[in-house]
Amino acid sequence: MSPVRNAKVIYTGIPEGFPVPGKTTVYDESGTVDIDSIHLPPKSALVKVLVLSIDPYMRGRMRDPSIASYSAAYIPDEPINSDGIGKVIRSTHPGLKPGDLVRSKLNHEEYTIKTVEELGEAFFGVEILKKHPNVPLSVYVGSGGMPGQTAHSAWRTYAKAKKGEIAFVSAGAGPVGSMVIQLAKQDGLKVIASAGSDEKVAFMKEIGADVAFNYKTMSTVDVLNKEGPINIYWDNVGGETLDAAFGNAATYARFIECGMISGYNDKDGALFKNIGNIVSQRFTVNGFIVWEIDGPWKDDFEKTVVAGLADGTFKYKEHLVRGLEQSGDAILAVQRGTNKGKMVVVVADE
Repeated sequence: MSPVRNAKVIYTGIPEGFPVPGKTTVYDESGTVDIDSIHLPPKSALVKVLVLSIDPYMRGRMRDPSIASYSAAYIPDEPINSDGIGKVIRSTHPGLKPGDLVRSKLNHEEYTIKTVEELGEAFFGVEILKKHPNVPLSVYVGSGGMPGQTAHSAWRTYAKAKKGEIAFVSAGAGPVGSMVIQLAKQDGLKVIASAGSDEKVAFMKEIGADVAFNYKTMSTVDVLNKEGPINIYWDNVGGETLDAAFGNAATYARFIECGMISGYNDKDGALFKNIGNIVSQRFTVNGFIVWEIDGPWKDDFEKTVVAGLADGTFKYKEHLVRGLEQSGDAILAVQRGTNKGKMVVVVADE
């Protein structure tokens, strides 16, 4: 077979503020790959990339590589990567065969070589995906993948929910927040949820939020004063919203710190006026990284969440864009909050 195009998205360097499509990330379709003859190292696979997840944490990877964090920094002049699903085309690994669907960190390119490390008898960093026939492939990088696992694992680990309590979920229309809303309602809680558009407010109401509001047009402090105090706060945004939650926390409240997107593109940070309530109200604040806590919950996730996505018990909303050339705009949309569901780049059909 003659070489075929292998377009990719290249990271160029640290942005000032928001990432700029075409500058921070550049779409390059000049590359090619000879699928039949390209050399594969031992225990590796040539993967055709099908879908790629766009997530808030990707902005944090656009930093100086000398700054340590839980996720590796992007390297200038190299392709960016994110959670994705692809199909094995060729393999030198005995556990992978052509046609297998794999979920892993994948480069933003049409074809990529994935070297498969092993941990004991299990793969490390690569999962052979057993797709449910009623769950679309794109959902496996959203509610049925890392974002859904984030919500499920941390809620089960830290919420300690009691029927009748009050939970507040920020960014409640996103793939993590929307799953938290539904888990909280299943546990019998009253749920307050915020998002940045009326369309997102309508979706939060659809999935069960008792009080859903647009934080751009309504005061978070006023809503919490009326509807709280809150027993559980699921934080996706940080900043002023977190401070409002500090100011309206019930005694022994549980704060689950998942993300702080309001500060990802802001060097100045936020002034916390109510942080002293951590002491006076004796509440707990738990930060986490999903892959450090999801182990005990993986079977339950498959039995409850994935099965619930298949039969309609759990609702989700996606924002699909087609083509790698959309990657930069998709990253910016997630940072600005203009996406209308879980942002996924569809690179190719199966």
